[in-house]
Amino acid sequence: MPFDLPLVQNSCSAVLQARIQALLDNKTKPLGSLGQLETLAVQIGMALGTDSPVLEQPQLLVFAADHGLAQRGVSAYPSDVTWQMVENFLSGGAAVSVLARQHGLNLGVVDCGVRHDFTARPGLLIRKIGYGTADSLEGPAMSIHQCEQALLNGVELLRSLPGNVLLLGEMGIGNTSAAALLMACFTGYDIAECTGAGTGLNPEAVQRKTSILRQVLSQHAKAQTPLEILAAVGGFEIATMVGAVLQAASERRVVVVDGFIATAAVLVAHAMCPKVLAYCVFAHQSGEQGHRKMLKFLNAQPLLDLGLRLGEGSGAALAWPLLVSACSILRDMASFDSASVSRAGDSTQA
Repeated sequence: MPFDLPLVQNSCSAVLQARIQALLDNKTKPLGSLGQLETLAVQIGMALGTDSPVLEQPQLLVFAADHGLAQRGVSAYPSDVTWQMVENFLSGGAAVSVLARQHGLNLGVVDCGVRHDFTARPGLLIRKIGYGTADSLEGPAMSIHQCEQALLNGVELLRSLPGNVLLLGEMGIGNTSAAALLMACFTGYDIAECTGAGTGLNPEAVQRKTSILRQVLSQHAKAQTPLEILAAVGGFEIATMVGAVLQAASERRVVVVDGFIATAAVLVAHAMCPKVLAYCVFAHQSGEQGHRKMLKFLNAQPLLDLGLRLGEGSGAALAWPLLVSACSILRDMASFDSASVSRAGDSTQA
């Protein structure tokens, strides 16, 4: 079962962390002067279990599905945009497609439950649970069985892919609503603090969206366990992401988390297995209202703050070079001794 996966632990983790920190402290620079890049290097080294980390065959997966709640007008766009954007990803025209090409990332699109049948082609991974979730205002978005299957799909998908890095992306009209609902359930924040403009709703429409989501929460007040909550208000793509995150962590892959929806998936995975956070690098703080508070709840420090709210994995792709740089600094930057450079406070006279 994928709900409490044991994570590989390094029995000498404290020793490894001290060794990585010592290596960084002895690079030819003032102590700590590379700031968050040094913190990132330590995290990646610890996640991969080495003081000389190499990021291999990064997999950028866009998890896509439709949401029954979208029929309530919680998005500025119609549900057909989900499948249309999947086609755009596959044809190479979307922002994430451009960024993946630029940075040499393998881009895969996972049909977790889009309301459309796609022609098979390279880059498309069919893991369809159904043609969109049910309307969570009327009942659970998914049955427990469907939710378990989506989790298992994410686990098995990761097992089938090479590399040691997973970059998370998503697509699904209505999924900011699902993410806001999950945030409210798992953090205790009021739904008004979790709900934002999504695809571009005006303030009046955001208020209406918030009212609908408050009714959804009331409908599912009895959902208590992470699985029950995910099934009640989540989405097929979010549940599949949760399984993928759990499996990635169990294999000691680095997980690069995109924006609001991807972070909501990590929020659920964290509730199921808190150790996953050690493997998660949070790419950016998005422009979606609730994301900052969700990151704070997880004690996560995002790498970028560009006001992004596109999704797709675009923020994860933009942050990718920072991970590569952090590893390169740790592996390749000279030490004071190897470069014959004097340290601060060295009294040796030239």
